[in-house]
This record gives sequence, structure tokens and C-alpha cells, in this order.
Amino acid sequence: MAKTSVARDEPPVPEDFYEQIEPMLYRRIAREVRDAARVLDLGCGGCELARLLASAPGKKVTGVDVDGDGFPDARSVEPRVRRRLRCVKADARRLGFVRSASMDAAVSTWALHEMRRAPEVLAEVKRVLRKGGELLIVDFPHDSLAQRLWDEDYYTPQEVRELLKEAGYAHVSVRLIQRKQVIWARAFRPLPEEEQG
Repeated sequence: MAKTSVARDEPPVPEDFYEQIEPMLYRRIAREVRDAARVLDLGCGGCELARLLASAPGKKVTGVDVDGDGFPDARSVEPRVRRRLRCVKADARRLGFVRSASMDAAVSTWALHEMRRAPEVLAEVKRVLRKGGELLIVDFPHDSLAQRLWDEDYYTPQEVRELLKEAGYAHVSVRLIQRKQVIWARAFRPLPEEEQG
């Protein structure tokens, strides 16, 4: 007689789930962009991720947020990190202080859903990325614990994929990770041979 498998119910996602996984996610993001010398952190908040990234030798990190109140005081940042970290209060739709094609990678953690006019932000990020440069988006998905906790509206993975493709990114990959509670989206500024028209 054949054995039947019994589906096991996953335990409920605890309310502090995002706090529990954030250190691991930050390490995963750091591994993802480990080869990028110049990184832009969009919606950086208190620059925690930017500080972690800037602690790696040879990296220069620029954090950008519309609200600079959470930026660390220069004295609270290690001198070796301070030289490689810049936190700028600015609208991500207008990154005039960043030269075109000067960034190797850009990351956005828990911020895409907060950005007004996301298509404009994605277009501006593409401008500052070098050809072949990577954009990594980590955000809360629609119908997630985050939506139940904070009653905010989040994108579905398909919506994130469409935003990236419409903005002209190549090699777009969007999936759910961490018990389907986190969107992990990767996309690249096209190389010249990949650009259309």
C-alpha cells in the first residue's frame, strides 16, 4: 500500500518576523552586491544597511532618503566607514548629485511601496547605474504579514516585474522568499547589445 504524504501546516508567521529576519536579509543583500564598488541605497532610512555595506573594504555607499532625520551622526560612525559612506536627503526621482552611469549597484529595502511615482524613480536609478549594473529591490508583498500589521498597500511580484520591465531593465527576476513574506527582485541596466531601438 502506497504511503500518502500529509501536508503540514506551517506555523503562523510571528508579528516580529521582519525584525527577526532583517539581519539575515542585510547579510544576503551584502553578498548580492559584494562585487560592486559603488552602491546606492534608496530609501535608506537610518542608513543601517548602507553602514553595513560601507564596512566592506573598497566600497563607497551613498544612502538616499526623503527624510534625513534618521541619518547617523558622523561621530557615531566608525572612521573607516565614515570615509566610505554618504547619506543624502533627496527625492529618489532627482539624483542630480549622482553622475550618470557611476553606480555599480543600487539597493532598495522596504521602500519601493513608499516611493511616489515609482516609474520615475526606477528610470532615474537606471540612469545612474553603469551598463550591466544591478538593481536589487527587497520589499513587502501584497497580502503579506506586513499588510496585516500596518495596513499599507504593497505591490504584487507581478507588478514589480512589470514596473522593472517598463522602466527598461534587463534580466528581471522577481520572487517571494522568507515564507512568501518578502519580495526579492533583481534587474540590470541593459548592456549596449541588449538595448532596444
